[in-house]
Amino acid sequence: MSHPAGRVLALLELLQTRHRSTAAELAGRLGVDERTVRRYATTLVELGIPVTADRGRHGGYRLHSGYKLPPLMLTDDEAVAVLLGLVVAERVGLATEQPATATALAKIRRVLPAALADRLAAVQEHLGFTLRRPEPERGPTSGTLLALASATRHRQRVALDYRSWRGEQSHRELDPYGLVFHSGRWYVTGHDHRRGEIRTFRLDRIGAVTPGVATFTVPDGFEAVAWVTRSLAGVPYAHEVEVVLETDMVAARRRIPPSVAELTATSDGVLLRARAESLPGMAALLAGLGCPFTVRHPDALRAAVAEHARRLAGWAARPAGGQPPSPRVPLD
Repeated sequence: MSHPAGRVLALLELLQTRHRSTAAELAGRLGVDERTVRRYATTLVELGIPVTADRGRHGGYRLHSGYKLPPLMLTDDEAVAVLLGLVVAERVGLATEQPATATALAKIRRVLPAALADRLAAVQEHLGFTLRRPEPERGPTSGTLLALASATRHRQRVALDYRSWRGEQSHRELDPYGLVFHSGRWYVTGHDHRRGEIRTFRLDRIGAVTPGVATFTVPDGFEAVAWVTRSLAGVPYAHEVEVVLETDMVAARRRIPPSVAELTATSDGVLLRARAESLPGMAALLAGLGCPFTVRHPDALRAAVAEHARRLAGWAARPAGGQPPSPRVPLD
């Protein structure tokens, strides 16, 4: 008896994404009865795909462990999602080596139906971004990213060659705590045994990565994203700022990115800590948050906020027509 090819392939796709599924679960997903599921499984076996049926209370269907699946098949919606993901990754700097992204895009385009490929090409040609394009630097190699990701997952120390921003070469032993993508670049953070402290390294400056045999434990409560953004924000600025925002953490994080300030929930609201090069700029940022706040320090920030308020009041008082009066407060 013949079987609809689409549903047989749908069964194969379900078995790819699940370790084991019962006949009832598969029947529900496919919209057929359990007897039909058994026929579809038999069809896959006849095609040379090792589907195993486990009997008993916790039995079900599964693919044989280690089986290499046929070439990847994508629906139109899935192809669109993959293509757009590659385009965005390249645009914001998330991709690794540029040739890999370009060749992957080309391969997907070649296998798409002509009509869909043409429409996707139109999207790519006319898609605009409000995100700033990162500096045209080479991204990290895929091998570097994958090796560090594996070491991070398995808590495995690595040896690596590193080139500083001055061009100095060094050999490091690192316990990688986490990978972070920030402002168009990849970073790894962890315990650097050469310095004896937690350090952050750019992946595009890392050479050979060699996994070791030593293992490690990540400190309790360590958050890689928070650490990297704080360390990158630690460049010397003129002003250390602390402000209490009368809002909740969810609203604060929605308005203030991690690269701008460190946010901590308190009984009074949210404590904002930042390093500011320009107090007038920080005053403008605070005014735009739309919530009450209290400046802890520096005192000069209070003066900058008051100055900003006077400037806004002066602009609000301008007449609707005619030549506006000269501003009472000179612009910076």
